[in-house]
Amino acid sequence: MRSKLNRRGFISAGAAVAAGAAVPGLSGCGLLGGDESDPDTLVVHSSLGGTAPGSATFRAVLDMFRKENPGLKVKSLINGDELGQVYETSRLAHKEADVVMVNLYDKTVSWTELGATVTVNGYLDDWDLRKRILPAALAEWTDDKGRLRALPYIASNWPVAFNRRLLRRAGVEDIPLTGDALIAAAKKLRAKGTAPVTIGGNDWTGQKLLAQIIQSFLTADQAKKLYATGDFSGIKGAREGIEYFVELRDAGVFTDKAQGLTTDSMTTQFNTEAAAMQSAMSSALARVPDNVAGHTDVGGWPLPPGAVHDRPTILRTFTVSGFWISPNGTRKIGTVEKFVRFMYRPDVVSRFIEEGGRDMAVRTDTLSDRFPLVAKAQQLGSGVSQVVLPDLYVPPSAVQPMIQATSTAFTPGVSSRRILSALQGAYRNA
Repeated sequence: MRSKLNRRGFISAGAAVAAGAAVPGLSGCGLLGGDESDPDTLVVHSSLGGTAPGSATFRAVLDMFRKENPGLKVKSLINGDELGQVYETSRLAHKEADVVMVNLYDKTVSWTELGATVTVNGYLDDWDLRKRILPAALAEWTDDKGRLRALPYIASNWPVAFNRRLLRRAGVEDIPLTGDALIAAAKKLRAKGTAPVTIGGNDWTGQKLLAQIIQSFLTADQAKKLYATGDFSGIKGAREGIEYFVELRDAGVFTDKAQGLTTDSMTTQFNTEAAAMQSAMSSALARVPDNVAGHTDVGGWPLPPGAVHDRPTILRTFTVSGFWISPNGTRKIGTVEKFVRFMYRPDVVSRFIEEGGRDMAVRTDTLSDRFPLVAKAQQLGSGVSQVVLPDLYVPPSAVQPMIQATSTAFTPGVSSRRILSALQGAYRNA
């Protein structure tokens, strides 16, 4: 998939580097200068910082790796949402990290094609990792030309969380499985002053839920084509899915002013029991406090009559984080190999699951027992139907316009026709 946005970003960032301009987020993280060419120094750039689930575990296993390899120096660089831009700019200066741990989304989808990172097909077998990684994860990380972009590591289940106590207090005894039951539950919850479904309608959480609801009437192949092309008016089922979303929105299913909320707003509303339901990936489920998790169940999104799925739907993805290898990393590939193989050791993988509450793209029997909702989601199995995560198919240049269109969709009173137009318009420059 060719990314005009990424190429423009590379060009503009390259001009800034050539001109000696300061690039926000770059100089502060230490990517420019230093001893990155030293074969005994490993530079790891990741988004596992702060209080995000798994971050403390990541810091702990890095220390463990340092102790086991006293002759190696490990530098850990952390960025959040700006990681992609920071890495791209540092790559243009030939000062990029050796290994990058980040998701397959937006800018990163085109990194391998653009030469920002290298294909890792050969390392998969040379390092004896194929037997460790789930085949479905390898498939998701492989592009349409057969290039394995990165070595898959962290995954996620993405179910719906239902607060049973709030539902029962409103007179809802059963978790809603259909759209009609969800609408009826929403009315009862609102009568008790409780928001029904909280969602970040102004960011990626809302975009994913909208995509999930639209897929009520789409097969997996239709969904992949839809999100690759943006043909919302031409692909059978897309229009019906949008109309189902509007029916739910206009019936008051989503929290008030959802079009302006973010994932942080959503998490706060659910965790403080201001809302009874949320569409939440594993990292959000891991943050639900024990006093709320104790009376919370997880399941799928309720379906309308005529849906192509026979069970409520969830999202699953193996693309939350992987090990990308940079051109700099290939110059010290022995050191990179030592680190990556360490990270795939069963004891290290189990720590991310047990201590960090993460789902993994790696073969393991370990469950996140300390994080009951994550563990419940890991065991949903055939009780739910899986729909397509759009991230692998939406062109990078359409990602941000899609989020803007999502905010439009969650705005009360906006018609299904206008939503369809906004979603198609997001692909105008793709």
